[in-house]
Amino acid sequence: MQRLKTAKKTIQKLTYYVCAVSMFILIPMMFITTFDVIGRSFFSWSIAGTIELSRYMLAIVILLGLAYTQQVKGHPRVTVLASKFPLKAQLIIEILMNLLGMFIVAIFVWQGWVLAHGRAAAIVSDVLRISQYPFRLLVSAGGALLFLELLVDLITAAGRLLEREPAKTRPNETFTRAD
Repeated sequence: MQRLKTAKKTIQKLTYYVCAVSMFILIPMMFITTFDVIGRSFFSWSIAGTIELSRYMLAIVILLGLAYTQQVKGHPRVTVLASKFPLKAQLIIEILMNLLGMFIVAIFVWQGWVLAHGRAAAIVSDVLRISQYPFRLLVSAGGALLFLELLVDLITAAGRLLEREPAKTRPNETFTRAD
């Protein structure tokens, strides 16, 4: 049980730090966009490749932030029907949804890997000639972190289901964050 808690804490810390790194990408994206808008508005010139750079930076932020959003339960949930069920039924539904999510994310990771290493690996951007390979590989990396977070949620829900007296909070009201 101690190993499970250690693994959970490690996954959550890894997810938190990866998301923190991705958040720092927002700063240069903000500056590039701001300078491009100022240049276009006042001086009639623009920075070459601003749209490409912004697109790539946004991909980093989104793909590396998915797992952290799952960790803090930030993804939208529709619990209108499930909230009417007893707590054990809600936990079973949560386990099934986590399994379904893990299945979908596993396909996401697999296809991201295939896409990154296929013929498309040699594709470069139009203006700046930046290779798309690392950004396509981020699909798998971000998906793998999301898969681990869903696994943590699955194990947590299964543990709560197997307890003699599960905690009285609803499954979707739990909030954990790596410190």
